[in-house]
Amino acid sequence: MRQGEIWVNKSLAGILTEDDNGYYFKYDKAYLENKNALAISLTLPLGEEEFNAEYLFPFFDGLIPEGWLLDIAHKNWKINPRDRMGLLLTTCRDCIGNVSIIEKV
Repeated sequence: MRQGEIWVNKSLAGILTEDDNGYYFKYDKAYLENKNALAISLTLPLGEEEFNAEYLFPFFDGLIPEGWLLDIAHKNWKINPRDRMGLLLTTCRDCIGNVSIIEKV
């Protein structure tokens, strides 16, 4: 099982988990209590329920580099391009925009 903390505007928004059954995302309770909380995406609206999917949620998959940047990640970190969670945790600590993903150990 691998997990990543999802940060929005330097606030912990939730936890993304990958296990043998798929992917799960749950917003952090303290984040939901913040009146200025923003949804991660339109497909992951604010709420207490846990989201689950067989494949990495499209929003998170869209943060992963493509093309020559993906090649650099593959060569430098020896990450299989099909290991979407591995790529996300390795390359998305400092994304463009207000979202960051930090591996939870």
